[in-house]
Amino acid sequence: MTWSYARRRDEEPQEAVRPHTGTKTRPAHPAVRALAMLAAFAGTVLFSVVLARLTLEPSAASAALVHANLQPGRSIGAYLESASTVEAARQVGGNLLLGVPFGVLLPVLLPPARGLLRVAVVTVCLMTLVELIQGALVTGRVFDIDDVILNTAGALLGYLLIGLRLGRAVHPRRRHWWHRRPS
Repeated sequence: MTWSYARRRDEEPQEAVRPHTGTKTRPAHPAVRALAMLAAFAGTVLFSVVLARLTLEPSAASAALVHANLQPGRSIGAYLESASTVEAARQVGGNLLLGVPFGVLLPVLLPPARGLLRVAVVTVCLMTLVELIQGALVTGRVFDIDDVILNTAGALLGYLLIGLRLGRAVHPRRRHWWHRRPS
């Protein structure tokens, strides 16, 4: 049996049905977009200072107590099993909160970084770099893969809650050539 996609002569051509794309969003005024970009840049600088103070400050008192962790879940499990509830919440929640600004600021500053996977990749790369510097250069600090995992989870949470909408408000979706209707 042969399948043919050719139209029969007696059939009327039908109009192509296009899916409804929803309401059309207009780009924000250029001044509003510039102001949002400036605010995101200032937020990034402020966040960088806070991140450096929290992660790159030496801790000589804990130098003998810390060990590098390359096994995912080991530090989180240790916090949940042996630490007090307050200490576990501080460690796990603090690392989650530390990642949230990445998910909020990246889509505004870097429109090509919009998207769940892209935010995750950029966060993993940056936080791995921070952890490597922290482990190699800072006394009393070590590389911990669980910190990278928790920071990335926080970034994804921030992206889903705020960053996605904020990124679209500042940088509306571009219509690529393959989405455009023929004239």
